Amino acid sequence: MSTYLIKKATIVNENNTFTGDVLIENEIIKKISSEIYAPENKDIEIIDAKGKYLIPGFIDDQVHFREPGLTHKANIASESKAAVAGGITTFIEQPNTVPQATTQAFLEDKFKIASKDSYTNYSFMFGGTNTNLEELLKTDPKKVAGIKLFLGSSTGNMLVDDVEVLEKIFSSTKMIISLHCEDEATIRKNTAEFKEQFGDDIPIKYHPIIRSEEACYISSSKAIELAKKTGARIHIFHVSTAKETELFRNDIPLEEKQITAEVCVHHLWFSDKDYDQKGTLIKWNPAVKTEKDRLRLWKALLDDRIDVLATDHAPHTLEEKNNVYTKAPSGGPLVQHAVTAILEKVKEGVISIEKAVEKMSHNPAKLFQIEKRGFIKEGYFADLVLIDPKKSWTVSKDNILYKCGWSPFEGTTFSSTITHTFVNGNLIFDNGVFNNDIRGKRLTFNR
Repeated sequence: MSTYLIKKATIVNENNTFTGDVLIENEIIKKISSEIYAPENKDIEIIDAKGKYLIPGFIDDQVHFREPGLTHKANIASESKAAVAGGITTFIEQPNTVPQATTQAFLEDKFKIASKDSYTNYSFMFGGTNTNLEELLKTDPKKVAGIKLFLGSSTGNMLVDDVEVLEKIFSSTKMIISLHCEDEATIRKNTAEFKEQFGDDIPIKYHPIIRSEEACYISSSKAIELAKKTGARIHIFHVSTAKETELFRNDIPLEEKQITAEVCVHHLWFSDKDYDQKGTLIKWNPAVKTEKDRLRLWKALLDDRIDVLATDHAPHTLEEKNNVYTKAPSGGPLVQHAVTAILEKVKEGVISIEKAVEKMSHNPAKLFQIEKRGFIKEGYFADLVLIDPKKSWTVSKDNILYKCGWSPFEGTTFSSTITHTFVNGNLIFDNGVFNNDIRGKRLTFNR
């Protein structure tokens, strides 16, 4: 194992920013101090980090890396490599692959792929259906991130629309249940009305009207009501509307919350004003909505009603995305650019660097009870990212690492550059150069 000494970094951790040194030995943060001298008789690499931020790696609690079964879009190797370049050291992947991770055997198959191919640390969610409660209850809470339920916008047979089954799941497990909340009946009705007018070529500007505020709020509010009734621990993914933010509280610590929420980078960056330029490239489910929604999501993130910031990285090929509205899939690639996008908002004064680290690193670790990650602490795994806040770059085809080869941020110039990414104390990414010989670890959980 390599030993590294990071010198004179601007360390951001637990709402505190200070200049100091960090010693990494045997995968672990060995020492943090205002000054550390290189240990004698050790083969040590010293990294001058003067003027750079050192933050704990981003823990992305919602990605779709498309493997197995959809690897023409992406795979675990390609997307985790892009994630490392983007400062993400840990991902939690969703179950809607082919086959779906709705049995313990299929779930373990995904873990096996990641153990061979993932540049980052990893876990996967078990997918619930209307018929697999018995299998769901076999999920090991110490080895699996959680349960995922689609209450809208599902693939295959993963739409959980049987109310009795949903209540049984909520009542039967103490694991975190992460939810996609959109009301399918509302969406189907809206889609039918627009198809009657436009056929399949519905103008993209109507996407947030079809997948409306009402559709989101109906589903989220019902899920929260059921969670309060059953005592379930739920986490609502990709909140996209101002109205939904009113459902969440900020008067108790995160560790005491039974109901938590996540917002994604694209809902904070884009609004319906961007559909004319970006078209289906910013077609997501839930939809990017109004400027008012975008600003209110920021407010809820900053005042702690929304707990976690994520990507919902979900790549498709350009050929797929360039179809007419009803045939263009929803989702887009984000893991390479999410951290630098948020750092742009830090520069603009929208969010502090300390709050960004809290939402991207600390809170996912707390919320999912991940062992020894998400913080810059002695004894924790050295999942660390160095950022040069004064080195700008522009997103282009030449530097995009996603297998799909495109980004909704193409042409955007970011003010900050990620220069180094450590995963378990290994320098995986160093100024554009990857260590292709090291792999991440499967997460474990304090449950």
